[in-house]
Amino acid sequence: VLYDVDGHVGVITLNRPDARNALTFGAYALLEKYVRETEARCLVITGTDPAFCSGDDVKQVMGGGERPPEVIGEGRKPRLTPAADALLSTDVPVVAAVNGAAVGWGMELSLMADFRVASEKAKFGELFVLRGLVSDAPGLGRLAQLVGREKAAELLMTGEVIDAAEALRIGLVGRVVPHDELLPTALGLAQRIAANPPLAVQAINVADGVLGRRI
Repeated sequence: VLYDVDGHVGVITLNRPDARNALTFGAYALLEKYVRETEARCLVITGTDPAFCSGDDVKQVMGGGERPPEVIGEGRKPRLTPAADALLSTDVPVVAAVNGAAVGWGMELSLMADFRVASEKAKFGELFVLRGLVSDAPGLGRLAQLVGREKAAELLMTGEVIDAAEALRIGLVGRVVPHDELLPTALGLAQRIAANPPLAVQAINVADGVLGRRI
């Protein structure tokens, strides 16, 4: 996971392209760290092509081995993973620049952002049910807020993968742009937000959470 700063905007990039940016325990820890410790006024999260994030690295995260203490907590399973808690509790606005497949926890990651800008190559899928699992909290709450309860239930219970055009049609993403315009568009939005008085932006973000955006 890479972290760069462009003015007042922090850019977090999932950088395991050969594994379609699948998340390891180390990647989860870095994602949490960068979100909690950022001094940026706005964050952009993206992936190195060809994918945004394909979810968990199955061999490590679901391989049956012993999990690090910071993942499961002190002998108990937390309601949210630490990375999800960091994203859902931050007062820094987050823009997801979805450059390719966002499936499994990759889709959860996009749902935890405040804004979703999608490449024409993006795809979205809540694949948990296909593996006998249930999505993280964002899939159960924020997905329904965006697309409505019935459509959310359909996506969750079928594991269907949808393309960028369908994601835009149902309200899952805010805009779809040509692939080579994705990062400039996301950065442009983030820079516009970051240019405003930061305390006002943070107050709006917190109030938005109180009014029901956050889970």
